[in-house]
Amino acid sequence: MSDAREETPPLERLLKRRRDPVVVQALRSAFAATVAYVVALRLSPEAAPLTAPLTALLVVQVTLYATLTNGIRRVNAVVAGVLVAIAFSLLVGLTWWSLALLIVAALGVGHLVRVDEYVPEVAISAMLVLGVTAVGDYAWARVLETLIGAVVGLSCNLLLPPPVWVDEAGESIEDLARRVRQLMLRIGEQAGGRTPPEVAAARLHEARRLDHDIAEVDAALRQAEDSLRLNPRVREGVLHRVVLRTGLDTLEICTVVLRVLARSLTDLAKEREPEPLFPRETGEVVEALLSEVADAVVSFAVLVTTHVSRNADAAEARLADELHQAAATRDKLAQMLLERLQHDARQWQLHGAVLTEVNRIIDELDTEHRSQRLLEELDRSTREQRERLPRLTALRGRLSGRPWRNRRRSAHRSR
Repeated sequence: MSDAREETPPLERLLKRRRDPVVVQALRSAFAATVAYVVALRLSPEAAPLTAPLTALLVVQVTLYATLTNGIRRVNAVVAGVLVAIAFSLLVGLTWWSLALLIVAALGVGHLVRVDEYVPEVAISAMLVLGVTAVGDYAWARVLETLIGAVVGLSCNLLLPPPVWVDEAGESIEDLARRVRQLMLRIGEQAGGRTPPEVAAARLHEARRLDHDIAEVDAALRQAEDSLRLNPRVREGVLHRVVLRTGLDTLEICTVVLRVLARSLTDLAKEREPEPLFPRETGEVVEALLSEVADAVVSFAVLVTTHVSRNADAAEARLADELHQAAATRDKLAQMLLERLQHDARQWQLHGAVLTEVNRIIDELDTEHRSQRLLEELDRSTREQRERLPRLTALRGRLSGRPWRNRRRSAHRSR
């Protein structure tokens, strides 16, 4: 991965950097904070209304969905803190012991109103309001500035729609598939010759490290899912989310099975030391089978991340051909292992485990299995959405003019 990154031209790296989440977040936050400060200077009685840009800075996120949810929680936190401070100012005023009670009460109220990560903001707002002389004027000025910052932050994403991070998530999924392919090819190369147990154990360690890669891809996919929610530029957000999520789930299953396969081959290397894992002809078939399955893993990832129907049809046809060839090679390997079992029954459990694990990956990548799982997830997602927000779901259906059953057809065509 590092070599490929070093070979990328500087201009191409700069263009990619423009869509980097860190760059996008910094530019949007700076713009929203500046606008919020300018607006607050005209509307707030405070000489330096810094609460407005602070709120805009905290509210504006990479995605519209995160911006809206964070804005609501932050406004609730500030209002709750102001109300707690007004109550304390009327009862006890500001002393060292009332400050302690204020903090405890504000944090408790923050948990009650469910502002999540903005619980400390309740206590901060309460302390700032309680610490001034004219509590009433300052309190409502702080509320006003908070509302200005939240509105500006939300408007920033409405007027300048945030990017849809589906392509970045797709690249992460394809990179994961390529790493799986490379590891599978290295494992296959060992099948035809003598493999020291420590080398087989090193491959097992590589397979275990794929769990970390999956966690990184999952984070990129969650960002893509958030960018699809409430985004005016996306009409089939649920379909995109389900396609990518089920695709990653399938790849995760494949990596788990690959780890089990690497474990079986490690045990086999220990049992057969110093002999080869398989006889020469059998080892060549194992290597060919793993190579074909490895290519199918990459084709599956390309299918999952392809948006244009024509390209999706080509990717699905390529995947079907590769799986058909892999199934034929698997049957050939099964026959060879059966013939070997009749003459030498040593390690037959491990030989059978290798065949079973490869067969499991082939089944997971099967296009029919994929389509059935995709439709089940689509039905589950729309059912949960209808139960949670029935009126919003009906309104979306009328506005789009496209019933949900047509989305099922779209899933067949594009995947």
